[in-house]
Amino acid sequence: MNILIVNGSLDGREASTPGKLAAYLKNHLETLGSQATVFHMVESGIPLFDYTLNKTPKGVEVMLNLFRHADAHIWLTPLYHGSMTGVMKNCLDWLELSSKEEKPYLIDKLIGLVCWADGGQAMQGINAMDAVAKALRAWPVPFTVPIVRNALFAAPDYKEISQEYKNKLNLLAGIITSKKVTTI
Repeated sequence: MNILIVNGSLDGREASTPGKLAAYLKNHLETLGSQATVFHMVESGIPLFDYTLNKTPKGVEVMLNLFRHADAHIWLTPLYHGSMTGVMKNCLDWLELSSKEEKPYLIDKLIGLVCWADGGQAMQGINAMDAVAKALRAWPVPFTVPIVRNALFAAPDYKEISQEYKNKLNLLAGIITSKKVTTI
């Protein structure tokens, strides 16, 4: 199974929250026997959505191919003013170019949703992504991972994902890949 991990943050550092989440998910999905690819929006070169362009920008072509050929996606975003990041929404808007294809948008793709916030409001980002995924004809899985950021990393050094969130991410990965789910 080919899984696309979509990093909707503008923070592309490996040591950042989205970098650690994407790396953990990629590694875990690969242990489940899936092929996992991380798409970092910060590196994509995707311009603001403009359906009047005569030529599709290269970054958009790359993104569309990755989105089309993945069997399932896991979307990651920090909460920004009650929603997903603008760069993520802009990227998803470009899927409009697929509207006339035989299988438009993200029809029938499973989508896992992960959002983090400094407070307990990450569910707002999950709800925003859920609405967009459904509008794009995808199937968001019923289990999501809203993260309270200050509980994401374990003591004493706060550099590794806590066992609680590893278990939740493992469950999401297991659901996406339809593999037996075990906790560590």
